[in-house]
Amino acid sequence: MCQLLGMSSKAPSNIAFSFEGFHRRGGSTGEHADGWGIAFFEEHTWRIFLDSQPSAVSRLARFVCDHPIKSRNVIAHIRKATQGEVHLANTHPFRRELWGQEWIFAHNGNLVTPPDCEGLRFQPVGTCDSEKAFCWLLSQIAQVFPQAPTENELAALLKQLAAHLTQSGSFNFLLGWCDLLFAHCSTELWYLIRKAPFSEAHLADADLSIDFSKVNTPDDCMAIIATQPLTRNENWHPFLPGELRIFRNGLPLSLPA
Repeated sequence: MCQLLGMSSKAPSNIAFSFEGFHRRGGSTGEHADGWGIAFFEEHTWRIFLDSQPSAVSRLARFVCDHPIKSRNVIAHIRKATQGEVHLANTHPFRRELWGQEWIFAHNGNLVTPPDCEGLRFQPVGTCDSEKAFCWLLSQIAQVFPQAPTENELAALLKQLAAHLTQSGSFNFLLGWCDLLFAHCSTELWYLIRKAPFSEAHLADADLSIDFSKVNTPDDCMAIIATQPLTRNENWHPFLPGELRIFRNGLPLSLPA
């Protein structure tokens, strides 16, 4: 399976520490060596880096580690191909436009029977099940909502659509829309909240630690979402199967029952 990493932050922050451990899972500490990508939300649009090379040896991944980009929303993905060849067109995250706004999507799992996108508003460029699922999701959303809905309205529809796709296999995903980060768990997903009082964190995939009290202000707040915990000594919370959460400004939003 693939690996997901997301960040939602109250203020523009860099994800260099988490990504330093995460990118090693692409061929070093993990077997996910079929490409990687990362997207940063900046000024109403997204800056995306994609590479079909394993992230553990990718020069572009090293560049991202060494040149931190500050953002309030980040989505990263390391691929282990289940459907579709190893190719840039099949590399996550994927991007589409709806209502004049950009959407970013990354998927971990395998849909044995991907949704049929024939005749839909959004069409896949590559051949993997993940992009087909993204195109199908956005097409359904656009059909139900001609204009942008509230986050609660969108969350309710997303949960129904995700449940439908999960009937065909595992469907863990991260979806970015403006300042919102949606996270859905099918099989495994974890999150943590970093806020004052900050402490030291130790990566699980590298001999590296950081004292967040020295690099953050008391007002900073950040949520990190990952397929598997990235640090050994922080309080990671598991998602429940079928659970959908929305993060904004570094915190999960309360959703109606």
